[in-house]
Amino acid sequence: QVQLVETGGGLVQAGGSLRLSCAASGNFLRFNTMGWYRQAPDKKREMVAIISRGGSTLYADSAKGRFSISGDNAKNTVYLQMNSLKPEDTAVYFCNSKGVWTTGVYYDLDFWGNGTLVTVSS
Repeated sequence: QVQLVETGGGLVQAGGSLRLSCAASGNFLRFNTMGWYRQAPDKKREMVAIISRGGSTLYADSAKGRFSISGDNAKNTVYLQMNSLKPEDTAVYFCNSKGVWTTGVYYDLDFWGNGTLVTVSS
């Protein structure tokens, strides 16, 4: 069983910054990737940024140059530093993990956190 818990959301003015954190716990060793997705009202969930265990990163076009994803493999924690926030960044941000290794066994599974709300006021 894996649990992902996001923290760091809140209300910020346009141009401001927030840092989201996601801590994973449970009976596992490591993930292939961890990342952040977001879902705005009446919109589909979309990828924001992903980081592999080796440190490779992938960003949505909307996040490039403003957001930075990082991870701590030892703590199974991933962070999202969001700068120059815009009202259109308002959404619930979800932490995701893909591919989980337990002792000797790999599972091609996704896990999701419950989300943290980010609201950017104009």
